[in-house]
Amino acid sequence: MSVVGRKVFLLVALSLVGLVALSVLSLLSLVFGAKEASLWDVLASLNRLIMFGGPISSSLLPPGVDLTLDSILYYSRIPRTIAAVLVGSGLAVSGVTMQALVRNPLVDPYISGVSSGAALGAVSFLLTSWFTGVTQYVSLSVAAFAGGLAAFTLTFLIYRASGETPLSFVLGGVVVGVAFTSLTTLLIVTSKKELHGVLFWIYGSVAYVRWDEIWVLLPAVASLILVCLLFARLFNVFLLGDEQAAQMGVNVRLFRRGVMVAASLLASVCVAFTGIIGFVGLVVPPHR
Repeated sequence: MSVVGRKVFLLVALSLVGLVALSVLSLLSLVFGAKEASLWDVLASLNRLIMFGGPISSSLLPPGVDLTLDSILYYSRIPRTIAAVLVGSGLAVSGVTMQALVRNPLVDPYISGVSSGAALGAVSFLLTSWFTGVTQYVSLSVAAFAGGLAAFTLTFLIYRASGETPLSFVLGGVVVGVAFTSLTTLLIVTSKKELHGVLFWIYGSVAYVRWDEIWVLLPAVASLILVCLLFARLFNVFLLGDEQAAQMGVNVRLFRRGVMVAASLLASVCVAFTGIIGFVGLVVPPHR
C-alpha cells in the first residue's frame, strides 16, 4: 500500500471510530439524567417519538405505558444532545481554523478571547433587547458575532504588534478574554433584570437549548463549518509564510480577513446559544 493509500485508510478508519464513539456517547446522554431510565426504555421512547413525530397522548397506547420519559427526551435530552454535537463541532472547526491562521496549535476560541467577546455581545443584547422568537435568536447571533469579532481583532492586533510570536497571541488572547469577561460580569451585576437567563453565558451549558434554537443553530453551524473547510487547501500554502503565499497567488490580507470573520462567526454562534465552553478547539488535530 502506498503512502497516500495508508493515509486514506487511516483517515477512513479514524472517521468510522469517531462516528461510532459519537453515536454511543449520544445514546448514553439520552439515558442518564434526573429521571432514571434503562437503555431499552430510551430506545422504546425514541421509537414512539419517531413513529408519531413527537410526544403523544397516553390514551393512544395500552394502559400502564409511562410517557413521561417521552416528554423528557423530546423537550430536554434530545435537544441538549444535538446542541452538544453541533457546538462541539463548531468550536473544534473554529479552533483549528484559528490555529492555522496564526500557525499556533495552542489557539482556540476560548484562548483567543472570541468566546468572551461573544458572551459580552450576547449578554448586552439580552439586557437591552425586546425581540422574541426567531428574530431574537438571529439578532442574538449577530450581537455575539460583533463581540467575538471585536475580541479576536484586538487579540490579532496584539499578536501583530508583538512580532507575531506564538506566545504573544496566547497572552494577548488571555488578556482580552479576561477584560471582556469582566465587562460581562459588570453588566450582569449592575442589571436590574432577572439574572438566571444570562448567568449561564459565563459558565456555559447546553441544558437550556430547545428545538426552536436548534433550528437556528443547525443551519448556521453547518454552513459556517463548510465555509471554514473551503479554506483548508489555502492553509497548506499559507503555512509556507505570507511572502510565499502571495507569490503563489494568494491575497494574504483578504484571506486573513475572511478566515477571521468565518472563525469568529462560527464560534460566536455557538457561544450565543450555549455560553462560554472553553478548550474544545484544542482537542482537534491540525488541519492537514
